[in-house]
Amino acid sequence: MKALSKLAALATLSACAFAVTAADLSQSPISMISPFPPGGGTDTLTRMVATSISAKTKWNIVVENKPGAGGNLALDSTARANPDGHTLVMAQTDNIVLNPWLYTKLSYDTFKSFTPVGLVATSPSVFVVMPDSPYKTIADVEKAAKEKPNEITLGIPGVGGTGDLLGHLWGKAAKMQLSHVPYRGWSQAFPDLMSQRIALYTGSVASLLPQIKAGKVRALAVVAEQRSPALPDVPTFVESGYKDINQSIWWGLMAPAKTPDAVVKTLNTALNDTLRDPELIKKLEESGYSVIGGTPDDLAKRHKADHDTFGKIVKDAGIEPQ
Repeated sequence: MKALSKLAALATLSACAFAVTAADLSQSPISMISPFPPGGGTDTLTRMVATSISAKTKWNIVVENKPGAGGNLALDSTARANPDGHTLVMAQTDNIVLNPWLYTKLSYDTFKSFTPVGLVATSPSVFVVMPDSPYKTIADVEKAAKEKPNEITLGIPGVGGTGDLLGHLWGKAAKMQLSHVPYRGWSQAFPDLMSQRIALYTGSVASLLPQIKAGKVRALAVVAEQRSPALPDVPTFVESGYKDINQSIWWGLMAPAKTPDAVVKTLNTALNDTLRDPELIKKLEESGYSVIGGTPDDLAKRHKADHDTFGKIVKDAGIEPQ
C-alpha cells in the first residue's frame, strides 16, 4: 500500500510539474527562429506552424528571422539562448546536418548544443528544366552528359548544399559528369535557365512548386522514397533504379541544450497536436511539404543518420570545408 501511495504521489507531482511547465510557456513570448529571410520556403513553413501552435495553445509565438552564414547565425543564437522553452529554431538538413561538414569552425556543436523537439515536415528536392527542353526524363540528361562530359550544366542553390550534393550523388550513380553552377537562389538562376546558360536546376519542391504549377518549368524527377503529394505525376529517382538517391530535405524544431525534459514534452505534444490539424496538413501539402511529426528521439535519429549519410557524400564529392 505504501508503495502504491508513493507511486500515486509521484504521478500527482509529475502531472503538476507538466501543468506548471505548460503554464510557464504562456508567461512570455516564445521566439521561433527561421534561419532564412522572410518570404522563403522555410520562413513560410515556420510561420504556418507557429500560427497553428499559437491558435491551439494560446502561447505568444513570435517568428524571428536570422538569416546568414548558411543558417549558422540562427543556430548559434539558439545554442546560446536560455534553455527554458522560449527559444526554438526551425532547423533543417541544409544547416544543422550539412554545416558541420562545410565549415571548419562552428560556434556550436550540432549534437551537443541542441535538444530535439520534433520533426515538422519534409520536402523532396526536384530537378527541373524549361518546358521546351529536349530532356524529358533523367535518362535523357544522362545520355547527353555521357556524350558531352561536363558540358551539361546543373544550377544549384549554393556550393555544398543539398542540391549540389544530390547532383554529385546522381553523377556518381549514373557514371556521368554534370557541370555544377552555383546561385544564391531561384530568382538568380531562372534567367540563366531561360537563356539556356544552364540546362537544369534543382531545389526543394516547396520552393519550386509555384513555378512548376505555373508551367514556367517542367519537373523531371524528385528525390524521395515515394512520390510527392504535391507532384503525384513526377517520378522519383528510386523508380528510375537509384534506390540510394532518396534523401528528402527535412525541417525540425530544436531547442537549446539542457532544456528540461518536461518542457520538451510540452513543446512536442503541442507540435504533434498541431501537425494532426487537417487544415494545416492541407496547407502544407499544397505548399509542397509532407507532415512528419513524432518524438524528439525520432528527430535525433534522423539528424544522426543524415549527418553520416551526407558527410560521406561531401567527402566523395571532394568539397573542402570553408
